[in-house]
Amino acid sequence: MNVLFDTNVILDVLLAREPYVEAAAKLFALVDNGPISGMICATTLTTVFYIAAKDFGRRRALDQVRALLDLFDVAAVDGNVLGGALNIEIADYENAVLHEAARSAHASAIVTRDQVDFSNSQIPVLAPRELLAAIAASTRDSSAST
Repeated sequence: MNVLFDTNVILDVLLAREPYVEAAAKLFALVDNGPISGMICATTLTTVFYIAAKDFGRRRALDQVRALLDLFDVAAVDGNVLGGALNIEIADYENAVLHEAARSAHASAIVTRDQVDFSNSQIPVLAPRELLAAIAASTRDSSAST
């Protein structure tokens, strides 16, 4: 399963935002250990750097961006993605760009806490806990069939 992580899920881990950090951190661990392949939108990295630099300073912000680049693949944002985002029924342009980057990168799902904004998504959109439950169910199903 190739999952694109919305910026809010990434920030939940990096900023230890309660009550969301636990589920998001479990998803990071699943990306790190291989049951799922994770990616982030290119724009997520600039947002993370901006927020982290304000909160923690430039050096730590750069460290966080490096760590994200080590863990996640990056879904590109190019003219096709930006243009496509103008033509879909997702009201928030930032989320429309994320959606189109996910489609362009052939993501099988988007994980976000902002599911309402993705109601017209052409890709399954799951909350972090929903994705964890789906992965657990898939793991149980795989174990039962062997």
